[in-house]
Amino acid sequence: MRLQVENMSCQHCVRAVTAALRALDPQAQVEVDLARGEVLTEGKFDAEAAIRALADADYPARLSADADPA
Repeated sequence: MRLQVENMSCQHCVRAVTAALRALDPQAQVEVDLARGEVLTEGKFDAEAAIRALADADYPARLSADADPA
């Protein structure tokens, strides 16, 4: 799924976002694009869980307009 994520600006942010998603699924694939404020991820979790985990880590997120919710 592709997510728009706020508050990302550095490598610490990349690590924090990756850790938040991998807490849901340690094998999750996570690609962070700081310039676009996007995260492309695939794991054993749904969009709601991913958005909630990122919000809990202080990175508000939403599905990208062209994203698949699963």
